[in-house]
Order: sequence, then structure tokens, then C-alpha cells
Amino acid sequence: MDCTFPEDAIMCHDSSPANPPSRREVLMGLAAAATLVRTRTLGASVPTVTSAPARPYLDAALGAERWLRRHAITGGDTVGTTWAADPTEPKSVQDNMYSGSPGVVLFYLELARATGDKAALKAAEHGALFLRQRVMAGPDAWADENAGLYTGLAGVAYTLERAHAATGNAALRDAARQAVTMLVASAKPSGDGASWSASNDIISGSAGIGLTLLWAAKALGMPEGIALAARAGRSLLANGVESHGGLTWHISPAVPRRYPNFSHGAGGVSYFLAALHQATRERAFLDGALKGAAYLQAVATDTPGGGKMVFHSEPGNETLFYLSWCHGPSGTARLFDTLAAVTSKREFGEFSRQLDVATRDMKVPEQSPGFWNNVSKCCGNCGVAEHFVARYERTGDTRHLDYARTIADDVIRRATPDGDGLKWIQAEHRVQPTNLVAQTGLMQGAAGVGLAMLHLDGAMHKRRAFIVLPDAPTG
Repeated sequence: MDCTFPEDAIMCHDSSPANPPSRREVLMGLAAAATLVRTRTLGASVPTVTSAPARPYLDAALGAERWLRRHAITGGDTVGTTWAADPTEPKSVQDNMYSGSPGVVLFYLELARATGDKAALKAAEHGALFLRQRVMAGPDAWADENAGLYTGLAGVAYTLERAHAATGNAALRDAARQAVTMLVASAKPSGDGASWSASNDIISGSAGIGLTLLWAAKALGMPEGIALAARAGRSLLANGVESHGGLTWHISPAVPRRYPNFSHGAGGVSYFLAALHQATRERAFLDGALKGAAYLQAVATDTPGGGKMVFHSEPGNETLFYLSWCHGPSGTARLFDTLAAVTSKREFGEFSRQLDVATRDMKVPEQSPGFWNNVSKCCGNCGVAEHFVARYERTGDTRHLDYARTIADDVIRRATPDGDGLKWIQAEHRVQPTNLVAQTGLMQGAAGVGLAMLHLDGAMHKRRAFIVLPDAPTG
């Protein structure tokens, strides 16, 4: 994940192999089984072939699935199925939702819901059984930052619950509940607060774990987690740094640079505090969220079309602007949407709208210093597309859907054919433009691209998303 690199941006070059088949040729081949329908015309002695409406985003997801299927790891001492984050590095198997197999399981669950494909559901179940084995082995592997939403146990708990909801396999629900029980047991009390590590943020820290506990109270019937989430919230309030008339947060005391947006800073921590206020009605949490919003509004930069965006990090990167989920408007808007709902104040809805305007002003999906050779859910196209799909579903405004399609079309154009499948070769890190890898996982790989494509296809065909992560707004 591109989180801690202060150097100036470097534009990346294309890494596609020489003379591949055209994207259009590959997608037409992938689409054939899904979009061609055999019918018998009146009086004809042979069947004719007619074309059903095109489903390019579903077809792209199916291409991603074919590539992922070839790289599944089974057999030996392994129960179930897993995937290496980088298929060329077998030792890169991970259990976290950011890069590891949980993200692939989530993709297969959404694919099964979209298509009714029993093979996709079985692939998801086998992947979940591998994760269940990891959870049932005990808490030792899940300490500190390995408890996080995107870095460990919290994300695995979510994945197991979704797998149970789709398959009905009671062992998976039991494992999800066990994972949450382990999260509760591993919390470190401090006065009236609590934490799991020194990290405050959404990715690995208290904000992301706290959101998981709020989710588990509803999804798993474990309301005891709300009290612990509140203790985590109190620790976060104590860790806030006063700045520009509001509050901001470090990732942890070990990281002097502050990243103010959603994944690592004020945007994400304040979003959790706002959600915590909704769950507990404690005013202190809303006040903390409002102070985080005040900081972000104070440091925001204007864009030519009337938009607002918040810089990547400080000190030193106040003129660098990322544009996707992690450090950009698409993530930070979640806070302002939530505050608009909680407070009914128009200023928050207006600031969220201005964040959207900034994304358009910066001409996404065109590449820029903060929007490099990356199509992922974390840093690139898919994070922006997911945001505008959610916008469309909340508002019904087709301009948001059209923009999401424009961004997704660029993702499809940038796919690399690999046999009958599709992969995306990209630079995860902005400052490592030649480190080009086709990953499998949720936030930097084919599973995340496929999930974004399925959500877009679902929005176009009135199909509700099955995978809605604990850090995503649900209202």
C-alpha cells in the first residue's frame, strides 16, 4: 500500500508485453458465453445466434476470475484454498484483507451473487475454510497490527461472516464469532480507553477495528463489542493532535508524517468517531468527528471548478494530491456524508460535493503525480469508480454512474490478457514506478478490480451489493 513515501511523484511507464492480443479481442472472447443466446427463428431449420445486451463489466470480472482460478493454491497440508498476493512469489501468501486471500474470497462471493455460479460459491467457501483454519489455530498470529481491518483478524472476521451468509456453512459463522472474540480479548486497556497497537488508523489500527466491532454487533449479534469500540474511541480522542482549529491524527507515534485523509488520518479516524456516535449517542464522539472535519476543511485546497481536496501528507507534501480511496476525495467524502446525515447540516453535504468536483477537475482517470500507473481500489481507478457507484445508488443521479463507467472503461483498456483471463500490471507504490506486479488481492489486485466491476454491473442492473466492507457507509 502506498502510505509512507514522501518523495516527489514519478510517472510510471506501461509494462504490457509486446504485441498482446487487443483488449477488445480478448473481451469479446470472454463475453461470448455470457452474451450470446441461441434462438430458433420462425420457419428456420437451423438455430440463429443473437446478441444479448453487452455486459462489459461483468465480462471483465469473469476475466479476472479466470486468472485468479489458475493461481489458486490447494493440496498438501492446506485445508481449503488460498492465493499468493503475487503469483510469481509463492511465499507471498497472506491472510490480510488488503493483499491476501480474504479479498479473493470476497470477490468470489460477489461473483456468485451476481451470476448464480455454484463453482464461484464453492471457490469462496474453500477460501473461507482456509481462513477458518488460520483463526482456529489460536490468537498468536493475530497480535498488534495483525488485528487490523485491512492487515489481519478484523478483516478475516468480516470475510468469514460473509462466506457463512452466502453458503450457510455454520462452521464459518462460528469462526467469524471466534475471530471477534479474539479481537475483544486482545485489546489493551489504558485508563478508560483501549487499543490493539500503536496504530490509530483505518488500515491497521483502532479506527478500522472499531468499525469492525460496530459491524459485528449487528451482523453477528455481538453487541458487547460496542463498549470496546467506545473505549477505542476514547483513546483516539486522547491521541488527537490540535491543528488549524480542529483535530488530526498520526498513524502512530513512530510515524512523524501525518496523512490526513481516509486510510491513515483525520478522515478515517473522524469517520469512525461519527459512526461510534451513531451507535452510542455519546456526544464526545461526535464532537471529535466535527473537530476532525474542521481540520480537513481548514487545510483543503481549492480546484478550478469549485472543488476541494486535501493534500497527501505533512510536512513536505502539502502540494501533492492523491485522488482515490486512501489519500483522496473518494475516501474522505465518507466522513462528510456521514456528518451530513448525523447533523443535518448542509455544509457537510456541500463539502462532500466539492470533493467530488475536485476529482473531476483533476481529470480522473488521466494520470497525474497523485494518480499514477495504478488502477486499484486503494490508490487508483477502482477506488474512484466504487465511490461514484455508491453515489449513484444513494442519489439516483445518472451522472455519477456515467462517470464510474468512464473510469471503469479505462481499467478494462489497461488490462493485460493472460490466456483466457485478465490481470492488471501496475505500480502499487507511487515512488517505485518500475516495481510492476500483477497482484491477486482486494486493494491492489485482480480481486479488487473484479469486485469494482461487479458493483458497477450491479448498479446498472439494480442488483444490491453483497460485499459492503465495515468501513463503507451503509445509509
